[in-house]
Amino acid sequence: MREILVNYEPVNPTTWAYLSSLLMIAVYFKFNRFFSIRNLDLVGLIALAPALLMVQYGRQHAGSELVSHAGYIWLFVVSGLIMLRLLLDALLVRRPLLEPNLSVGGLTFLGISLFVFLIANVIAGKPDWAAVAGSERAAELREREASANELNSLRTHGPGFPLVFLLPQITTQSMLGANAQQATVVTNDAQASTEVSLVHVVTAQAMAILSQLAIVIGLVIVGLRHFDNVKTGIAAATMYLLLPYTAMWTGSVTHALPGALVVWAIVFYRWPTLAGAMIGLAFGTIYYPVFLLPLWISFYWQRGLTRFLIGCLAMVAVLVGVLAFKSADTAMFWASMRQMFGIYLPLAEGPLSGAWGQFWRPIYRFPIIVAHVALSVSMVLWPAQKNLGTLIAYSAALMLGTQFWHAHSGGLALAWYLPLLLLATFRPNLEDRVAAAVVR
Repeated sequence: MREILVNYEPVNPTTWAYLSSLLMIAVYFKFNRFFSIRNLDLVGLIALAPALLMVQYGRQHAGSELVSHAGYIWLFVVSGLIMLRLLLDALLVRRPLLEPNLSVGGLTFLGISLFVFLIANVIAGKPDWAAVAGSERAAELREREASANELNSLRTHGPGFPLVFLLPQITTQSMLGANAQQATVVTNDAQASTEVSLVHVVTAQAMAILSQLAIVIGLVIVGLRHFDNVKTGIAAATMYLLLPYTAMWTGSVTHALPGALVVWAIVFYRWPTLAGAMIGLAFGTIYYPVFLLPLWISFYWQRGLTRFLIGCLAMVAVLVGVLAFKSADTAMFWASMRQMFGIYLPLAEGPLSGAWGQFWRPIYRFPIIVAHVALSVSMVLWPAQKNLGTLIAYSAALMLGTQFWHAHSGGLALAWYLPLLLLATFRPNLEDRVAAAVVR
């Protein structure tokens, strides 16, 4: 970026948090309806920024554990309030149309400009090790190498499906060559670095850019096709790009990819087979979306359930088949299966990261996991009549709930639920969008 814009320097995260918060207030705050739900939602989104700044400062500066700890406490408190708001969303029957203070043209220009600069920061910055690990494991699976890195990655990086990196990796390698130069990546919170192949770095960056683009396009399409208001979709996408979180973790594939797949499940909700395929792919990418299944099954109960299950199971079967074909031996196949489906007991010790790895005893995650499972199962029964509005809000609540016990990021994977939270914030009344009426 410095070669194109002379003396360009990325905006400091703290400075961007101040600027973006003021810009969000100017564009989205309804000054003529001061105590509206929209304004309370906006305050909650802005309240996430100080917590993220404190956590990031603690991760980047050794000896700042107190700041990081306070940041995690702040983050979990604000997340709890947001989750309560999402669970009460079905009670908010009156949904007056509160459009942003900016026109469609202004929102579109602002959103495109933000996306270009965020992508420029991804290209010019150094990805961390977690973003590159999936590409490296995909290369090992591609060559059918049963390496110790692949067999042990479950405990160090959490469940996942590294072969989603395979297609962009093949394209990147064909462009850069098999003997591409090395690049420096960050390996831990203390900013230690190591050298890896440039192919893996570019692959991780490409996956991050594509995932963020999928989220933005998906939000716009939901506003256009399902809310019957393109300005609402553009407003949600622009706010997502404005959030300080998006600027801090733009290059995180493990954050953005599952969120993008869940957003596109909402895009395809009128086509149960495609929606099920998106949920199945999200489940195969990182297993936490499995907790969405009771809610979505209940939504399609009156019409479309069989097609939804066929789409979900077919996609999972394809992922398992690819793993079987690419695995060098049985041990590697079962290790990859465990990684994809999270087939292991919750960690009570070991290489945890985030709040549970640094400050709190991991054993206290267990009652939270039980409560989250109970919440997921209860979605089968309540609310009895589910529409698109409850599908969006409760999907966001369930993905947010995983953040309270997620062992490998400690509540920082906000992209899993933020796009759905924004849709719940901007949505109109959708009581008539039930499966029996809209499923084709």
